[in-house]
Formats: sequence, C-alpha cells, structure tokens
Amino acid sequence: MKNSKKDIRALSKEQLRDFFVSEGDKAFRGNQVYEWLWNKGAHTFEEMTNISKETRDMLEANFVINHILVDQMQRSSDGTIKNAVKLHDGLTVESVLIPTASRTTACVSSQVGCSLDCKFCATSRLKRMRNLNPDEIYDQVVAIDRESRLYHDRPLSNIVFMGMGEPLMNYNNVLKSIEKITSEDGLGMSPRRITVSTSGVPKIIKKMADEEVKFNLAVSLHSAIDEVRTKIMPFNEHFPLKDLRESLEYWYAKTGKQITYEYVVWKDINDRTEDIDALVKFCKYVPSKVNLIEYNPIDDGEFQQAPDAAINAYVNALERNNITVTVRRSRGKDIDAACGQLANKS
Repeated sequence: MKNSKKDIRALSKEQLRDFFVSEGDKAFRGNQVYEWLWNKGAHTFEEMTNISKETRDMLEANFVINHILVDQMQRSSDGTIKNAVKLHDGLTVESVLIPTASRTTACVSSQVGCSLDCKFCATSRLKRMRNLNPDEIYDQVVAIDRESRLYHDRPLSNIVFMGMGEPLMNYNNVLKSIEKITSEDGLGMSPRRITVSTSGVPKIIKKMADEEVKFNLAVSLHSAIDEVRTKIMPFNEHFPLKDLRESLEYWYAKTGKQITYEYVVWKDINDRTEDIDALVKFCKYVPSKVNLIEYNPIDDGEFQQAPDAAINAYVNALERNNITVTVRRSRGKDIDAACGQLANKS
C-alpha cells in the first residue's frame, strides 16, 4: 500500500511552526525539528534526541522522512567515489565525489534519467523517469560531504550540477535545493562554490538572470557551429546557438558573471580549424573561459577522443585570443564515474 503520509521536508520552517501550534505545542518545536531535518541530516524521528518520545511518536504518526540511501559506493584508484543512490520510490541516481589536491567537489544529479538527447552521454540513453525533489538533491550533497570528511579528511568545498539530468529542466527544485544548501539552516555553503551546468535552455538562463542567482553557470557547448552541434546534441535544433548566445549575453548583462564552456573534442567531429575558429568567436560574445574535457567512451565507438594535436590546436588558438582555457583530465574512469558515463550500471 502506498504511504499516504506527507514527507515532512516538504514543509517550510513556518509551516512546521504552525503545525506544532495547531497541535497545542510551542512554535519553537518547529525550529528544533527543522534543524534536525536539514542542519543535522536526521533520517529518522528517533534521532531527534532533544524532543520528547511522545512528540517523536506524534511526528511518526503524521509524517515520513523520504531520505536517500547510498545503495552502493565505489572507490576509484584516484580517490574518486561514486554513489548509487536509491530514492524512496526504488529509483536510482548516481552522484560522485571528485577529490583534487586543493578541493573536493560533489557532482550531483537532478533527474532520474535525462530530458535531453546528447548522443555522447550515457545518461541521455536512459528514459527520464522523474525530476528529483529538493531534499533528494540536498541529501546527495550531505552524503558526499560525509564521505569527503571520512576518506579525505576535509569537508566538501564545491558542488557541480553535472550528474544525471538537465538541471534547467528541473529548475524550481534545483533552485530550492541550492537555497537549502546555502542557507545557515542547511549547509551554509557559499553559492560562489556552486556551479549549475546546462546544455543550454535559453528561456531558463534568462529567468535565472532575472532572479539574480548567485551561483556560477556552465554551458555544455561542444560546438559553436549549429549543424555540428545538432548532430552531437539533437535538441540544439530547438535551442539554436543564436538563442543560446542571446541568453548568455543577457545573463552577463544582468549578473556580471562570466560563463564556463565545457567542451569535448572528438576525432573527425569537431577537430577542424573551422570548429576552433567558431569557438573562439563564440567566446568573444560574453566574458568566458573554456574547460576542454577528456572524452570518456560509452562503448559504441561512434565518438572517439581527438588526438593531442587537436587539443593543443584548440588551446593555442584560445590562448592567442586571451581566452582562459583548462584541459581537464577525467577522474574515476575505472568505475564509470567520469563525465558522461553515469548510467546506473550498478
């Protein structure tokens, strides 16, 4: 039988306070429960030790806490950790802890499956089952923070929304999760340490700019030529580069924040001189930097990593034009945790 109890984390602090007043209790009890749910990450009402047994039983009778469960954890030889995260309805997503010498980054998912159809990405081959709720996104971060402290002896320093799903197709829940992550009632993390990565949904990029969000924006670009980008990412037909460019110019005018372009170079797909020239031109519309990302194969051989000479040609052209460029070597490949590989194989 389906559980008809409401997930208590769907309530705001004010609603929790009102609930306790309606039960003849003090409003501050709502503050205590809220702190247990978000700041202390309680998974059961029994853990709320400064609340009476009677009150905990009353909460148990009225609510559930639909927390995630790290069903399987894999550790890579380079220190990367991949979690298979089971949700309350039995569905699974994956999230990743990426450690470097200076930081530990959580790569979190926003959808079960994905709304888009990028041909090079394993996740896009999964049907989109549903959007994640704000608490399910938040819980991934809490789990990775605990693993970072346990295995790397330091708290989580950064968060990227680059896991499964297109974050802007679950915009409201992603925004609510970031509000919780950055709130003093939650994890108190600076929004400057959070990056939302999108394949490019112009209307929502403009909406974010209007709402003056404080986090960073990355765009999964991979080509600045429409015909090429549409072959790689078919949805580009509906969101062409002209519209994307206009939304990014709007973003920069509103926020003053530069864009990061994520870009994989593939052999015989986007490794020509005209591909490089088009990217350089696109980068000049809005202050930006480029992450050239190593490609991680997803079995079928259609996409192959370009040789170093092609990568170096991109780097040289971008640097000649005073565009900051970084070549990112993938981590966690041995456990299918690298960029584009998340597909719930576990």
